[in-house]
Parts: sequence; structure tokens; C-alpha cells
Amino acid sequence: MDTFRTSDGITLGVEDLGDPTDPLVLLIGGTTMLSWPDALCHALVQGGRHVVRYDLRDSGTSTIEDPESPIYTLRDLAADAAALARGLDDRPAHLAGIGVGGMVAQVAALDHPEVFSALTLVGTRPIAPGPVDEDLPDHDARTMERVFSRPGPDWTDRAAVAEFAAAGAEILGDDPAAARATAGRIHDRTASADPAAHQADQLGMVFSRLDCAPRWRERLPELTVPTLVVHGRRDPFFPLGNGEALAREIPDAQLLVLDQAATTIPGSAAGEVAAAMLALPPAPHGSLPRS
Repeated sequence: MDTFRTSDGITLGVEDLGDPTDPLVLLIGGTTMLSWPDALCHALVQGGRHVVRYDLRDSGTSTIEDPESPIYTLRDLAADAAALARGLDDRPAHLAGIGVGGMVAQVAALDHPEVFSALTLVGTRPIAPGPVDEDLPDHDARTMERVFSRPGPDWTDRAAVAEFAAAGAEILGDDPAAARATAGRIHDRTASADPAAHQADQLGMVFSRLDCAPRWRERLPELTVPTLVVHGRRDPFFPLGNGEALAREIPDAQLLVLDQAATTIPGSAAGEVAAAMLALPPAPHGSLPRS
């Protein structure tokens, strides 16, 4: 399977790994599916899970409308996750989101609780892009200045984009070689030749323009599914306090802090993260209720 079409005509780019009869782990891209390392996906498959990772709208091979002015909302993206989970399996799924995909995952689990049996949130926070709550740490200002003051590349030039990503990863504390390779793969998968689409895929900028109202942080105590929160100790974009807040406010959530990680899951930590995800109970037997 390389695409999934929702009932409202949206095409989602997906990658299907493992045995479809195994319990489903659905990985929301942040914004493309390549936010999830191959090594982590394969470790989950080896652990007896059916793994599907997918691109959010306006990224990767999913429906491209207008990355600069999205007309859908965060709730629409959450509904996409629920529709995909229902279309893939008749049992509740383990839902995982990384970065901005973690915001989608939180809302999807709150709005569609019957569809999901477990939740993993990686490198994310409990509020939408924009002004931060007073008790949460904001982006590290010095690091953001270094990252965003750089002149952008020609977004249609694969090699230039890959080098731009590698340099940004070095500033953020991520692996430049891994970022270079991933940026090239993202570039190759971008469905549109439009430079704006390439830029949106590489930087996830479409999400900053999305309507994310209303707030959902105050609803986090409603979550009753087993939840794992994973966060890099060195993350300057969503500093660790954001993950700590999620783990406090979601009942009985587990917090896994990756001491050597920043904004991505390094290859060296893929096995540890997969083991923690596999430790969450899989979906119980029985079918989902009809939508």
C-alpha cells in the first residue's frame, strides 16, 4: 500500500511494513513519514507489530493543496488519523506522533478515543504552534536565531537542500549525516515540483499556518489509554519541560528521556524507543464500534 483515500477525498501517502494481521502501530509524520527512522520501524515489525507510517496533508506524497494557506484544521488531521486507523484494522491501534505529528496524535486520541488503544508522543508539546503557556519552556532563542537567520537554499536543488538540512541539524544538536540523507529522501518524495511544497516538506512550515483551535491541553486528563512520552534531553526546539508536562498531565503516562537526543530519534536510540513502545499493551481482541 502506498496511498490511502479518505471518505472526503483526501489521499494520504503511506508505507506499510510487517504482517497486517499483527497489532497496528500507526506513525503520524511530523510532517512527512520520514520523521520516523527506518530502524525504529523495523524494530517494531520485529516485535510483532504491523507498522504504517504516513505523510500529513500537504507533505510527502499526500494530497497537496496549498502549503502556504492550508484550508483544513488540526481537527481534520486528527480525523485523517482515525480514518486511516479504521481503514487498516478492525481493532484499536497504537497511535504515535512525532513533533507536530504529536499534536495531531493528542487531538486524535481525545476526539476519537474508541479508535486507539495506546499512545506514543515523541518530541512534542501539549499546545499548538505560537505563544507558549507560561509554565512551558519556549524554543531556545539563540538556537532559533542561528537556525532561521540562514539564507534558504534553492528548494528545487536536491543537493543544496540536503546540505542546508545537515547544517541545521548540527545547530540543533542532531546528526548532520542522518539529516542530509533524510532530506534527500524527503526531496525525492515531494509530490509537487513547486519550491513552496519542497520548503514545506523540509521545514514543516505548513503546520505553523494551521488553525489549531480550540486548545486541548486542559483535556489531557481525559486520556485513558496507556501512554509513552519520549523526549530528547538536548531538544532546543521543544525543550524537555514540554514532554515532562505531557507526562504529568496524561494519567499514568510513562516518560522516556533520551539523554543524547535533540529534536530527532537518533539511530542509536531506535531500539530503546521501540522496546518502550512494544511494552505498551497491544490492542485487545474485538472489533471497533461502527463509525
